[in-house]
Amino acid sequence: MRPVGILGGMGPEATILLMQKCMAAIEAKDDSDHVPLIVHQNPQVPSRIAALIHGDGGDPAPVLIQMAQDLEHAGAKALAMPCNTAHHYAHLVAQSSPLEVLNMVDLTAAHLAKCDVRKVGMLASPAVRRVGVFDAAFRRNGVTPVYLAQDDPVLALIQKLKRGAQDGQLAELERLARMLLAEQCDHLLIACTELSLLAEHLPKDVPWTDTLDCLVSEIVAFARDEL
Repeated sequence: MRPVGILGGMGPEATILLMQKCMAAIEAKDDSDHVPLIVHQNPQVPSRIAALIHGDGGDPAPVLIQMAQDLEHAGAKALAMPCNTAHHYAHLVAQSSPLEVLNMVDLTAAHLAKCDVRKVGMLASPAVRRVGVFDAAFRRNGVTPVYLAQDDPVLALIQKLKRGAQDGQLAELERLARMLLAEQCDHLLIACTELSLLAEHLPKDVPWTDTLDCLVSEIVAFARDEL
């Protein structure tokens, strides 16, 4: 199999979730059946929220570029980044390395279009909306994003999850999800990998796709040389 390099640590628990999902995607009979991952778990990447929302943080791009180059030198054959907001810098990462970047945003937009999702409610960091992380990919695929009218509740939820506080947070995620469904969205998108930690516990009548799952499918296919 071909090893995939993971630009991780944004946040650390979401990176571990990606690894668990990659393991669960394989019907393994032995260790060697699993996908080889080279994980750069770097929680010191400057805050994307500070840089893109508050305008007072360090620039994540140089750190992400260095991580990509480190992963290339370590033997990775492709790169993946389990952070939606960090995809604002994905083009710079791609320019810095000859390795293919398995772009979670592009993969998700294509998946939604294939599933005939046209109006999707976005459960995402406010930074995703403000810098238009999904805008171009959605336009190419005929998908219209709908965001919550107020950024503060979803940002507060994400920050609580980053602190490891999950008590009561599932109820809050469901509340926000139902607010978006009330806007006549035909589907929801879990577009923050912190929220991925809770998504599988949402009620069954809430239709959703997780960008992390789209990325996992591509990682597995690349590693198996099925693309």
